[in-house]
Amino acid sequence: MKVLVTGGLGFIGSHTVVELQQEGFEVIIIDNLSNSKIEVLDQITSITGVKPQFEQFDLLDKEKVSNFFKLNKIDGVIHFAASKAVGESVEKPLLYYENNLSSLLHVLQAMLETSQDHFIFSSSCTVYGQADELPITESAPIKPAESPYGNTKKISEDILTDTTKAHSFNAIALRYFNPIGAHPSAKIGELPIGVPQNLIPYVTQTAAGIREQLSVFGNDYPTPDGTAIRDYIHVVDLAKAHIVALRRLIDKKNKQKIEFFNIGTGKGSSVLEVINTFEKATGQKLNYKIVARRAGDITAAYADTSLANTELGWKAEKSLEDALHDAWLWQLQQK
Repeated sequence: MKVLVTGGLGFIGSHTVVELQQEGFEVIIIDNLSNSKIEVLDQITSITGVKPQFEQFDLLDKEKVSNFFKLNKIDGVIHFAASKAVGESVEKPLLYYENNLSSLLHVLQAMLETSQDHFIFSSSCTVYGQADELPITESAPIKPAESPYGNTKKISEDILTDTTKAHSFNAIALRYFNPIGAHPSAKIGELPIGVPQNLIPYVTQTAAGIREQLSVFGNDYPTPDGTAIRDYIHVVDLAKAHIVALRRLIDKKNKQKIEFFNIGTGKGSSVLEVINTFEKATGQKLNYKIVARRAGDITAAYADTSLANTELGWKAEKSLEDALHDAWLWQLQQK
C-alpha cells in the first residue's frame, strides 16, 4: 500500500515514515524543506534499508498538488506539513493562516478530484485551550484558541468535519500532546532550524553548550512547583499511533466519517520535572533561569488517552526518561 506523508522530513513526519516502512508500506514524502533538511532522507534510508520516494515542492502550489494526485494512486495520506511554533504564530499570524490552511485545502481538493480517501490529520491538544477539567478527554469543549497556531488546528478540524459531511471521505484527527525524544538509533530526531521554539531541543542544546541558558517561562502558574505542565510523549510512540489510525480507515473500522483521538501518555510533567528528569537520565547539569511567562502558553494540559487505548488499541509505551535519554543521544550526534 502506498502512503503519502506530507512534511515527511520533519520531526514527527520522519519518525512516522520509518514506522510505515517497517510495517511494509510504500511511502512517498512531499516536503518543501522550509523546516527540515534533505539529509533526513538518507537517515531514514539507513534505518529502514528502503529509500522513500521524495518530492520537493510547496503544498501552497495548488497546481503541483493537483498534478501529483493525478499521477499517483495513494491508499492514504498522513498530513504533517504545517508551521508549528506557538510563539512565532503570535508574531506572524497571516503566515500561519496561509500556510497551515491553504496547504490542507489543496491536499483535500486534490484528493476529492481524484476520488482518493483515508486522511490522517496532525492535530493538537491546543484545540482544547486551557481545559476546564484534567485529564482532557475528546469530549472536552473546544475553546477559543490561545494562539494563531492553535486556531489553525481548530479551523483545520472544522474543514475536515465539513468535508466528511459533504463527500465520501474519511478522516482521523490525532490530537497530539507534546512530542519529544528521537529515534533510538540517534539517526533522526528534532532538529529545529534556528533558535528552538520547543522545550526539549532547547534543553539538549543548553546541555550541549550550544545555548548559554535555558529560560523557564514562568514559575507562578497554579501548579505544584509553579511551572507549566504538559503531557510529553515519545515521538516513536506517537508515530506508531498514525499507522494504527491509518489501518483503521483502510480496514473500514472507523465508527464515524471523522474521528478524534488524544495521543499522549496520560501523565502531566512540569517544566522543572522535565529538567530534573533530564539531569537524572543523562548526568548533565542544566543552566536555567526563571523568566516571565510567554504569550499564548496555558497552565496545564495532559491527556485522557482511554479512547485511543480502547478504540485504536494503541498505548504509549516509553517513559519521559526514555524520551529525554534518546533526545540527548540524538543531540550528541549533531555537529
